[in-house]
Amino acid sequence: MKILGLDYGDRRIGVAVSDELGITARGLATIVRRGLKRDMDELEQMIVACGAEKIVIGFPVRLDGTTGIQCEKVDRFIRVLEKRFTLPVERWDESLSTWEAEEILSEALVNRKKRKEVVDRLAASIILQSYLNKHKRSMRSE
Repeated sequence: MKILGLDYGDRRIGVAVSDELGITARGLATIVRRGLKRDMDELEQMIVACGAEKIVIGFPVRLDGTTGIQCEKVDRFIRVLEKRFTLPVERWDESLSTWEAEEILSEALVNRKKRKEVVDRLAASIILQSYLNKHKRSMRSE
C-alpha cells in the first residue's frame, strides 16, 4: 500500500510517498500554497498518479507534548482532506522534522536557495519514514 506523507505549512506543503511495501519514503514534491482549491487539486493529482491509499500528515506537537495553534491549523486541513478524499488520514508527530531536514541539507553543503526548495519535501520524507519505521517494528512484534 502506498502512503502519501505531508509536511503542512502556511507557505508550502512538503509531499513524500512510500514504496508499495511500506519500507521507504522518498520526497515527491513541494506544493507552494496558492489557495485551498489549488492545493487540493495538486494533491489530488499526486494521489492519483502514485496510487496512494492513505495520508500521513505531520502533527506539530510541542516538545512538552502539548498542542498549539499549528496543531489547530493541521486539524482544519485534515478535515478538508477527509472531506475531499476518501482516504484515511493519520496524524504523526513531526517533532523537529524540519530542523532535521535543515541539518541534513546543511551537512550536505546544499546552498540556502536550493535548501528552501527541498526542505519541505525532505521533512515530509522524514515524517513518513518515521511512521513506516514504527509500523514495521509493531508488525514484527505481532
